Amino acid sequence: MMRYTLLAAALALGATATATAADQPATWSGKPAVLATPWTTKVDPKNALPEYPRPQLARPSAAQPRWMSLNGLWEFAGADKAAAPTFGKALSEKVLVPYPIESVLSGVQKHSDYMVYRRMVDIPADYTANGQHVRLNFGAVADDATVYVNGKQVAKHQGSYTSFGADITAALKPQGQQEIVVAVHAPVDGENIMVGKQRLKPEGIFYTPASGIWQSVWLEPVPAASLAQLEFTPAASLDAFTVNAKVDGAAKGGTLHVVAYADGKQVGEANGPVGKPLRLAVQQPHLWSPTDPFLYTFKATLDQGGKKDEVESYAGLRTIAIKKVGKFNRIVLNGKPTFLLATLDQGYWPDGIHTAPTDDALKFDIQKTKDFGFNTIRKHIKVEPARWYYWADRIGLMVWQDMPAMPNGHNDKISEADKARFRKDVTAIVQQLKGTTSIIGWIPFNEGWGQWSIPAAGELSTLIKKVDPSRIVNARSGYNCCDTKGDVHAGDIIDVHDYQGPGLPSPDATRASMDGEHGGLTLGVAGHVWPNTAINPYGDVKDAAALNAGYVANTAVLRDKGPAVGMSGSVYTQITDVEGEHNGLYTYDRQVEKVDEAKVKAINEATIKAFETP
Repeated sequence: MMRYTLLAAALALGATATATAADQPATWSGKPAVLATPWTTKVDPKNALPEYPRPQLARPSAAQPRWMSLNGLWEFAGADKAAAPTFGKALSEKVLVPYPIESVLSGVQKHSDYMVYRRMVDIPADYTANGQHVRLNFGAVADDATVYVNGKQVAKHQGSYTSFGADITAALKPQGQQEIVVAVHAPVDGENIMVGKQRLKPEGIFYTPASGIWQSVWLEPVPAASLAQLEFTPAASLDAFTVNAKVDGAAKGGTLHVVAYADGKQVGEANGPVGKPLRLAVQQPHLWSPTDPFLYTFKATLDQGGKKDEVESYAGLRTIAIKKVGKFNRIVLNGKPTFLLATLDQGYWPDGIHTAPTDDALKFDIQKTKDFGFNTIRKHIKVEPARWYYWADRIGLMVWQDMPAMPNGHNDKISEADKARFRKDVTAIVQQLKGTTSIIGWIPFNEGWGQWSIPAAGELSTLIKKVDPSRIVNARSGYNCCDTKGDVHAGDIIDVHDYQGPGLPSPDATRASMDGEHGGLTLGVAGHVWPNTAINPYGDVKDAAALNAGYVANTAVLRDKGPAVGMSGSVYTQITDVEGEHNGLYTYDRQVEKVDEAKVKAINEATIKAFETP
């Protein structure tokens, strides 16, 4: 990885020349990467994201693997209009799952509104032995997916950002290969659905679409009744967890047994009927925080009529709340006032778009955020795969989780059906992620994008609080900008956007305050920028020295003035460049660190420390 000291001369030029295809290495398909990351050439059909996809509900065993990855080459056909899928017939193209079809890593590298995936699978005989069932799992598919096994429909799912699965046992043939077909509709910005920053015509702050299967696909043998989700919610007393379980299949009369471990030593145990919360007290509680991201591990067993489903999970013990500290409402982590110093993180990749090329790449942005001295990430209008949150939990970053927005500029065209779909998708995302330790707050709207009225922010805040009362809700990030301006006076946070800023909002009688976006200092690096895209030039600086000085000066305002007005957080834009935005601390390809890490870390740590006392 090239460093600041080696690139000062190049950066000083402030050049924005693009890399040509000839400059980039070929991918597994032979197509040159538009812009290659350090992990681009490590991807091939034999190792496409081979890690177990769901760390908080894990069934793999080193001695006896209990899952089968279906990542790899699938047959593929794209189309501009809907058509009934055909069965028993090979498709004309190949696609590497789970990379979006528009990405170079997929091997397709073009958009289709409609598409069909097909794969023939040999399922081991022991997957169905002794009454076991087979589940087919999808991390995420954009947007509308219908799944068939041997010509029988087994699942239909709407929502680009949530996982789903199906018990496919009844559709399996007694022997031979099984045919899996997935039909997908991906309208991107043609309908009022969650798309975040995807656009069919990307430019400036909007990016290339990411359609089709974009998270891992896998099979698992399970009992007829199996664990579908485990949630560990820390008690306000910080000495126990409330455990809730969701089950696939009929679990009437079943029992749940959960054992907690700290560093391999048993520290707690709970038993009870399935469907009712369990209280799991832990001995000598060890709290989770960014400075000490300690995680408990758990073994959970569902017993249904003597048939057992055993899984492993993990969680951290921490609370997040708003509390009066001195004369201001502040965010408190584990009861202590904490300044949430964050970067904006879009979660885009030049080779995989929505999908990081490898697990090491997925971890990279989180680790670099920690190395720079930040303690928080704002995951910007995108939901990540489960392993991203696993790394945030382990490395120790708090996370503001945005809801992916409907297309901006359409607020007057949002129907009642659109609103209902948005509420449903928000609820599903919160339910899926509310067991994640690192997530400390939810943001339903960004700058009014897709916000059909000012009161809608309050409505969604109330909805989220009902689904998850354990976290804070920032009803509207950037109420002073841009679509549907206005403060609804709801939720737990007052949030302004101020470029270059930072803004310095004060709390009110019920809410804490933060600057939800600021900074955005822009410097392109020759050979490391996305080609053929209109650039957002806002915040241009002339060279590397100006970028470093600008970042330090911008953050110093928070350090020197923020405590006096009682702020609780800020979000710097952003951790990496993305397509037409060149305002990252890293280039889009993650090849060039554009700032002096030591200087950034020093001012960041000083800023967090300045807010530790009222």
